[in-house]
Amino acid sequence: MSKNEIGSLLDFPRASETATHERRGGSGSNSRPPAQGEIGFVGLGQMGTAMAANLASAGRRVIAYVRRPEQQGKLAALGLKPTTNIADLFDCEIVISMLPDDAAVREIVFGREAVGLDGLAQGLRPGAIHLSMSTISTAAAADLASEHALNSQGYVAAPVFGNPDAAKARQLYIVAAGAPADVERCRPFLDDLGQRTFVVGSDPTQANLIKLLGNMMTATALEMLGEIVAVFRKRNLDAAPFLDILTSTMFGGRAHKIYSAKILAERYAPGFRLPLALKDVRLALAEADSAGVPMPSVEVVRDRMLTGIAHGYGKAAGKTVASAMRRKKKGTLRSGKGGKGGKVTSRKQAIAIGLSEARQKGAKVPKKKAA
Repeated sequence: MSKNEIGSLLDFPRASETATHERRGGSGSNSRPPAQGEIGFVGLGQMGTAMAANLASAGRRVIAYVRRPEQQGKLAALGLKPTTNIADLFDCEIVISMLPDDAAVREIVFGREAVGLDGLAQGLRPGAIHLSMSTISTAAAADLASEHALNSQGYVAAPVFGNPDAAKARQLYIVAAGAPADVERCRPFLDDLGQRTFVVGSDPTQANLIKLLGNMMTATALEMLGEIVAVFRKRNLDAAPFLDILTSTMFGGRAHKIYSAKILAERYAPGFRLPLALKDVRLALAEADSAGVPMPSVEVVRDRMLTGIAHGYGKAAGKTVASAMRRKKKGTLRSGKGGKGGKVTSRKQAIAIGLSEARQKGAKVPKKKAA
């Protein structure tokens, strides 16, 4: 799908259209050099922390906004300037957000009056840019862009393809959209974060639609990989030759190669928490529904994720199960109370032990129903 084919989902004013005449002309934003001052960063999870650290290591001065004071020491050690006061970001020319969902980004932009939290739209100065790298809905992106434009600020959507490991290695692929002058001002920072940036137009919603639908291609590929490997294992066969043939010929993309290798090696540690993956699936299905397009394969993935969460494969349980699988592979996982029984060789038993251990640690894992 080309950038021209995607089209504009929603029409809204942009900062470059609503600001002063100087910003429209050759001596305005089109000729302004990239911002060289401090960069604000909001959303210091696994992805955000890796990205902010890369900016700092590239020589950028990064103010990192966090809500919990106990996070500040770790961030300072990475070369960031942590703060619990979002107003410390208001003088930045560019503020980057890497947040989990629509609600979190809306709160940062619009603020939360009940607790006296000012938002970026109210606090940033005219001409500043909000570089939103979160995976959010096109409706949210349109609302945020419109709000920033009303305050003569720029808004660039630049969601990324890649996991936390890719973020650390600066191997992200970035999809950017916004007013051309604003995108160019952000480009040096995007170059610090990823291996390639695709600029897809002036409408920020285009970037978010591409990201959501791209995630669905990955999700359905994972579903098929899981189903295929299950067939081989049920027949007591090695799936490695099959996957080697297919990933060396017709299915040589990164998703097929990376995740088939992880499945074969039983490396199930989640790089992306299941509830967040489900959030993306639901957003993509909502986009398809608004366009009147059925997506039955994505609905299968949604149902699979819901089942996984119902069986306890959330954040804590996922890590514990992955640990049990690693111990099984090493031959150190034991059955019985206190791990004093025999060596575990069954994948099913290893998963059951992992879920049991997660439950003991306080994770909300449903107990297996009696037969």
